Amino acid sequence: MADAPTVYEVYAVKYAERDAHRAEHFLGGDPHDTPMPMDYFVWAVVGPDKTWVVDTGFGELDAATRQRRLVRTVTEALATVDVDAATVTDVIITHLHYDHVGGHNQFPQARFHLQDREMAFATGRHMAHRSLNHAFTPLHVADMVMLVHDGRVVFHDGDEELAPGLTVHRVGGHTDGLQVVRVLTDIGWLILASDATHYYENFEAERPFPIVFDVGAMLEAYHTLQRLADQPELIVPGHDPLVLERFEVARVGLDGIAVRLDRPLNS
Repeated sequence: MADAPTVYEVYAVKYAERDAHRAEHFLGGDPHDTPMPMDYFVWAVVGPDKTWVVDTGFGELDAATRQRRLVRTVTEALATVDVDAATVTDVIITHLHYDHVGGHNQFPQARFHLQDREMAFATGRHMAHRSLNHAFTPLHVADMVMLVHDGRVVFHDGDEELAPGLTVHRVGGHTDGLQVVRVLTDIGWLILASDATHYYENFEAERPFPIVFDVGAMLEAYHTLQRLADQPELIVPGHDPLVLERFEVARVGLDGIAVRLDRPLNS
């Protein structure tokens, strides 16, 4: 008999931010080039017996190089919801862009769950093109290769169950091996979309984000997100500041820092 699904609490925690405009977030630009800032998150999936972390953010070097504001380290961010990065055993890497894998060294005990096609993409011929490689930090990719040889990378091929109530799904688009995470909560299946949709508007209006490997796959991913989620409110974009407004604050004092994704305010 299969194990009963686990029901999880899910948190989004902000660790960095940057100023940006609408034209930066839609393929082909936008006629209304007004401010549209970007937040950077990591996510914690907390079960009764185990906590999974999704993505590792970036550190001070990438913040300085790419002119991002690092509000707090990922370790500090996760500590606000009582997750100790130093003891986390499993981290799901949605893709290998700097802002999703750059903090991997803050998880010294973790195995990293990655799609086969993402590693092939990040180390293959497409990385000879500046338009595709600019969001990768080569040192992070090299570190992940080293972790493969250390036995700390778990590869997945497409859709797989990691644990009862927790699955990954390769959607591609933004990168060739981008994966999203589906989590069972007490209000239904929730999707941590990561960069399958940076903002709510990307998938709601079917307007692709301009950093893209395969536009067709990105558009198809918008439909996949809606198929996998039990309701549209349970699709969580990767970088939208509105996430902090649409979900319940994780606890007193964490306004603008951490929210409970299994507690949408408009459900």
